[in-house]
This record gives sequence, C-alpha cells and structure tokens, in this order.
Amino acid sequence: MIIVSNTLPITNLSAIGKLHLLQQIHGEIIISSAVFEELTQWGDSIPGAKEVKTSNWIQVKPINNMGLVQTLKNQLDEGESSAIALALELNADW
Repeated sequence: MIIVSNTLPITNLSAIGKLHLLQQIHGEIIISSAVFEELTQWGDSIPGAKEVKTSNWIQVKPINNMGLVQTLKNQLDEGESSAIALALELNADW
C-alpha cells in the first residue's frame, strides 16, 4: 500500500506525541521534497521535523510533474500541491 502525506498530519500527530500511529497503521509513508522542506526549514522547532529526518519509515521522493504542482499552487500551498502530484504519480492508495 502506498501512502503519501502532506505536512499537516505529521505535525499534528507529532505535536500530541502520536506520530507513531502513522507507522503502526501504514508501515511506511512517503512525503515530497516540498513537504520535507516545510517540516525542516526551521530546524527541529516544527513538530515532526526531527522524525522526518531520522525515521526510516518516512521516505522522501521527488516529483516529476512540476507543471501539475504549479497548477495546483493556484489554490493550495506547495506542500499540499506536491503531495497531490506525488500521490498521482505513484498511484497512491491514500
């Protein structure tokens, strides 16, 4: 099963000490480089930043269809746009 996440589930679950639930439920999740940047751009001050840098069950994947990301950015932020584009590219289940 392929699971792609944006920033919000990671930060919210990490903030309440429950990020491990994603691993327990899904095993592995995939995030885009933009989501990784959103989480880590301020060091470890954002909940989940340390975990995305150190957890082997969170994989960072590049996006090929940057045109789709640019189109989606008309309505969404870059992390959300890149997560949708990556999910479509990988034919993600969630």
